[in-house]
Amino acid sequence: MGGADQLRLLLLIENPLTDLPWLRMYTRLAMPSLKFRLECLLLIPFAFQGLNAQRGFVHTAGPDLVDGSGKPLLLRGINLGNWFEPEGYMFHFEGGAQSPREIDELTEELIGPEKAEAFWQTWRESYITESDLDRLKLMGFNSVRVPIHWKFFDSDNADGFRLLDRLVGWARKDGIYVIIDLHCAPGGQTGTNIDDSGGYPWLYSSPEAQKQTINIWRRIAKRYSQEPIVLGYDLLNEPIPHFAQLRRYDKDLEPLYRKISTAIRQVDHNHVLILGGAIWDSNFAVFGPPYDSNAMYTFHKYWTAPDAIVIREYLDFRDKYHVPIWLGESGENKDEWVATFTKTLEDNHVGWCFWPYKKMDATSSVVTFDRPAHWDLVVTLAAMPAGTANAEKRIVARPSPEDAQAIFDDLLSRVKYSSERVNEGYVHALGLK
Repeated sequence: MGGADQLRLLLLIENPLTDLPWLRMYTRLAMPSLKFRLECLLLIPFAFQGLNAQRGFVHTAGPDLVDGSGKPLLLRGINLGNWFEPEGYMFHFEGGAQSPREIDELTEELIGPEKAEAFWQTWRESYITESDLDRLKLMGFNSVRVPIHWKFFDSDNADGFRLLDRLVGWARKDGIYVIIDLHCAPGGQTGTNIDDSGGYPWLYSSPEAQKQTINIWRRIAKRYSQEPIVLGYDLLNEPIPHFAQLRRYDKDLEPLYRKISTAIRQVDHNHVLILGGAIWDSNFAVFGPPYDSNAMYTFHKYWTAPDAIVIREYLDFRDKYHVPIWLGESGENKDEWVATFTKTLEDNHVGWCFWPYKKMDATSSVVTFDRPAHWDLVVTLAAMPAGTANAEKRIVARPSPEDAQAIFDDLLSRVKYSSERVNEGYVHALGLK
């Protein structure tokens, strides 16, 4: 009897639902060694990995990421940034109005609470559409990373799930893998604008924020546990800045990852867990040996040299622990840099996901759209000091509510698929068409 046959038998007899006396008797004869039975038990997690492959889920295999049939998978992806989590620089705001909540407040100041709410609802409906996924498929992308804000996923019927379900359906049709990234976590994992926090990373010291984060991930994992086109879960985007005062939380990052992972594994054994290092997803020194057999480690790189020296520590980590690594974000650079860095990554068998898919009036993205007419009035107001002490100055500087509404209506028309332009140089720099 071969080892594989013995293992299959063991999986059956260890299942509490199995009640076959003849099988148990045969097993006693075929596997008389308790030592062998224990050795097989140690292999059970890897057997379940094999079951994942049969069921079509992407999973890890040593240092490689493989598709549902077990073939090596090199990710070529793009981030759908500015969809669930607007960022000020993508609107050319300088100074103020950088985080999602600050941008919300600016919009409400300009067009009022009801119309601001309607604007952002339409924004989320139209910023990413089925046509956008079709375009990415034709260009040669095989994956998208979806940065999300926790507030849209805080209940089973939250509107974020409706939008994400829709995206998953489009991705399934086009064969594009979806990676869900918690970009804005409750309490904040960075204390900066990118996580929409209150100015400090309370996530690491707030039991309530951790509980909320864990519940959100459990909710997401339960919903997509049986969806193979969802590749995995990027648990926290760019945790812990480089600020010296915040490095005290380095020691708390992996324990928090373990808590989140435990909750996910209670409802989902199929998907890859993606873990990013401290200091904006760059420092892997915070990690010990891998604690999950289906985990991938991610790093981000911006404004560095585009050669292999800058990724050497991650390659060494991969070699040491035999786990996949993945570039979750890069870009915001010239086409020549993007082309060189993409080649460096692929020469070293590292999948990538550049940032971002779409930006206003920019060449460092897959597509771009024009600034709305009179957008400079909004930019000027965004740069002014906020607060009631500056209310009169802001009122003098702002457009009328009617003119402001026309500006934001124009913005919605420009972010439509039919109004965008492809940055061909950027796409070609990624080695795509």
